[in-house]
Amino acid sequence: MTNDSTADPFGAIRELERDGETYKFADLTVLEEEGLCDLSSLPVSIRVLLESVLRNVDGEMVTEDDVRNAASWQPDVPDAEVPFSPSRVVLQDLTGVPAVVDLAALRSAADRAGEDPTIVEPDVPCDLVIDHSVQVDYFGSEDAYEQNVELEYERNEERYRAIKWAEQAFDDFNVVPPGTGIVHQVNLEYLGQVVHDREVDGEQWLLPDTLVGTDSHTPMIGGIGVVGWGVGGIEAEAALLGQPITMTLPDVVGVRLSGELPEGATATDLVLHITEKLRQVGVVDKFVEFFGPGVSQLSVADRATISNMAPEQGSTISMFPVDEKTLDYLELTGRDDEHIALVKEYLEAQGLFGDQDPEFTEVVEFDLGEVEPSLAGHKKPHARIPMGDLDEHFPTLLEEEGVIDSGAAESDGGLVSKKQPDLEEKVPVTLEDGTEVEIGHGSVLVSAITSCTNTSNPSVMVAAGLLARNAVEAGLDVPEYVKTSLAPGSKVVTEYLEQADLLDDLEELGYHVVGYGCTTCIGNAGPLAEPIEAAIDEYDLWTTSVLSGNRNFEARIHPKIRANYLASPPLVVAYGLAGKMDIDLETEPIGTNAEGEEIYLEDVWPDPEEIRQTIHDSVSPEMFESKYASIFEGDERWEALEAPTGDVYEWDSDSTYIREPPFFKDFPLEEPGVEDIEGARGLMMLGDTVTTDHISPAGPFSEALPAGRWLAAQGVEPYEFNTYGSRRGNHEVMMRGTFANVRIQNEMLDGKEGGYTIHHPTGEEVTVFEASERYREEDTPLVVMAGIELGTGSSRDWAAKGTDLLGIRATIGESYERIYRDNLIGMGVLPLQFEEGEGWKELGLDGSEYFEIRGLEDGLEPNQELTVIAEAENGETTEFTVTAQVSTPAAVKYIENGGVLHLVLRRLLTE
Repeated sequence: MTNDSTADPFGAIRELERDGETYKFADLTVLEEEGLCDLSSLPVSIRVLLESVLRNVDGEMVTEDDVRNAASWQPDVPDAEVPFSPSRVVLQDLTGVPAVVDLAALRSAADRAGEDPTIVEPDVPCDLVIDHSVQVDYFGSEDAYEQNVELEYERNEERYRAIKWAEQAFDDFNVVPPGTGIVHQVNLEYLGQVVHDREVDGEQWLLPDTLVGTDSHTPMIGGIGVVGWGVGGIEAEAALLGQPITMTLPDVVGVRLSGELPEGATATDLVLHITEKLRQVGVVDKFVEFFGPGVSQLSVADRATISNMAPEQGSTISMFPVDEKTLDYLELTGRDDEHIALVKEYLEAQGLFGDQDPEFTEVVEFDLGEVEPSLAGHKKPHARIPMGDLDEHFPTLLEEEGVIDSGAAESDGGLVSKKQPDLEEKVPVTLEDGTEVEIGHGSVLVSAITSCTNTSNPSVMVAAGLLARNAVEAGLDVPEYVKTSLAPGSKVVTEYLEQADLLDDLEELGYHVVGYGCTTCIGNAGPLAEPIEAAIDEYDLWTTSVLSGNRNFEARIHPKIRANYLASPPLVVAYGLAGKMDIDLETEPIGTNAEGEEIYLEDVWPDPEEIRQTIHDSVSPEMFESKYASIFEGDERWEALEAPTGDVYEWDSDSTYIREPPFFKDFPLEEPGVEDIEGARGLMMLGDTVTTDHISPAGPFSEALPAGRWLAAQGVEPYEFNTYGSRRGNHEVMMRGTFANVRIQNEMLDGKEGGYTIHHPTGEEVTVFEASERYREEDTPLVVMAGIELGTGSSRDWAAKGTDLLGIRATIGESYERIYRDNLIGMGVLPLQFEEGEGWKELGLDGSEYFEIRGLEDGLEPNQELTVIAEAENGETTEFTVTAQVSTPAAVKYIENGGVLHLVLRRLLTE
């Protein structure tokens, strides 16, 4: 952001005077004066991208032509690319630790090359929020939080030491310690500024708050009108190191909201409707902006709840306008009055304040009045189920899965086998304390108020508290077999629940605070009671969980729970009370009290006016100011944690948590380029909607799996394994955990679940990792094939890093989720796409073939068509065309360099 003519070819760097202070800013109206665009017709998100390009012009990495490209946006989007530089980066710890490890490895590589290691230094501010490591081991007691945090530190001490090292080693690298809150809620309530007042080279600048984050739910910040989206750790690290994110101009879908939410419908219900709708529309790789009269009917917390689910919708961002309600929210959450006034003045000067009605690529109409109470499940967050249909949904699901047989009920009591009861039959279980319970298909074993989706929203959190109060007064209780938990998004939530005298009622039902983190939603639900797990195994039970989260993919919540449902916090409590999912809460009682009186949901559902009044009386700016005043300090455990110091990290070869990755060892300064792939074998043949959870699970694992066997060989006891997520600083564990989800199905194996495959030269069935090691010894490249939506889900860089380390040179799918595709490119792996209407099944492939990928010998071009030749064992060949999902010249450079960080390191070492 300099002031010479090269950096300011349009004379757009202007000054804004306010209260005696002079600010520089990149004035978008100049571009309109120059005839480059009509600002009012551009979507707000495109104007924000345009401002970034305009402000960062330097004649080299960002040019005058880049400004013209960004300004050229039209509803029929031109094929143009723009280099976007976010104003900050946000990390969470599961993805943040690998980023720290990579940055440390880059410094080690620079040090080995004889360079000053501090050439590897963040170019923009970075905040890392530790929120993904706490697990629900203890629950249902007043000391659950303290016990869980103690265990968290015991399990993650080495990881946290590495994070504290990064905090002292890098400038502008801030850490929010454990036990503070969920990254997206902390971002919304504190880190997000809407507009930055930032000093650059001794001058004060105003610029829009923009960011990328290593969590797919980063778009939640769009609830306060901030452009931000999720990226993999690889892309975030490149952005941190000053590498612009080069992207093609996106389609922008406008969602026009009208009407009002009916009574009884919550913000969560609204979110599930919108997610379902936008999945049907198709918004993958697109920006989404909300506008219209319905926007003013939504609180900022409601808007953020919608924006949070952008990945489930499929969109890159999901953004609301900055309006008076946004300013009120900034005031409520304790932001400085002067800053709030500055936000409004700057955005008005740029034409960015208030509801807009620009041109969009497509407009989707959505009537808030059509929303009804709903859940999503059983394994897809966009598979909405009206609450009243659950009693029919669950039996149908079990019949479709072959778990129960409706025809068998007449002949043998409903049993398909001796192990499988029907829906009415229950299995007796004796818990550790001697309590006798009965569980069966559909039993709710986990009821968790958790995740950033809802815990940022007082309306649904207070509703849960009021429902709990009403249920306690009615004499209801949660069955003993239900694992209950409350994981608020920030300590402010606990304070306003206490202020409203609702925390005691939640605790009366077992919803004690277990931690301030993602917990159940990320797969940290913790163990179930051993007798319950044993009964699940013995009787092949399809039990359930209900959570106020945003993800319910297979085996994510708990490896033994087969069906998981997303719901609003009050419905989480309601189904916890019912203890089962195969129930119609609109017509059936939620439970029976000690007097034998049947209680219905409508008897305990809170009155909307009472919810509003409770929020008004219980939530105040002072709460936010108090809780966030010491956000970076942490508790006594954090303060007592001793961390390494210095510019270069001291690697411990005996560590089982933090190890130097192999990516930059023996690093060649010469660009490797690309070449045809010959003699490749198929490692996995996958179906549709294979998620990043399937590819790189985050939860616990056993000693029977390759990762567990490796840890056991290092002397680690199984109870110390922790989770895949906690081991992401160790490539030895993570590469062994790639394609290792217990529910993944390699269709070479005829229905078998888990991370197994065929080693084709021998015909042996082995683990995916063992097969990859054999192929490596045989110098055989690998490919993976899949159906639609490959890589949907969380922004896990290890889903791509592990793919790379297994020796997979290319993936071939029918379609990709954006973040996984970009992560593959960031690791130098080619994401290829079948032609429309084709797939590996349609082509008659079974994975036993030899594969050649031709067309790379003269280099790679954006979106280049390539030829794949599959040769069967009998010599017959199948030839088909694929398209490289590498859409920009910058992405091509990443592939040619073996990855984006390899490109950055080469530039740093040769400048």
